[in-house]
Amino acid sequence: MDKMEKKQTDMEVVQEKAVVSGEVENFWVIPLKTQIRFEGETYDKIDLNGLHDIKAADMVAINRRMSRSGNVDAAQELTLEYALNMANLATGLPLEFFDQLPPYAAMAVKGRVTSFLFGKE
Repeated sequence: MDKMEKKQTDMEVVQEKAVVSGEVENFWVIPLKTQIRFEGETYDKIDLNGLHDIKAADMVAINRRMSRSGNVDAAQELTLEYALNMANLATGLPLEFFDQLPPYAAMAVKGRVTSFLFGKE
């Protein structure tokens, strides 16, 4: 492995893990600044590791659902709505949970989903 390949491999590892106050955290788990209460449960993080189990058929179903609801964006997979639908599948939490997220958390979900969709495997 030459220097360029090693540097690229190191960059990929950094993308999947973040270091926060000396601890390595999973890139696919989004910590929430304040806990969210939803349907009697309290959440302090959103675990998107389930993204790895989503299939193309699931993505097509999201596109169809969004089209039926009036979303006609040319690149639906780049929208916040698409990202929240993907998070719904990945976590099993209802869309209503994601609809009530504060902006920072909603955009963190979008960032992780977009990274997942267009990142290197």
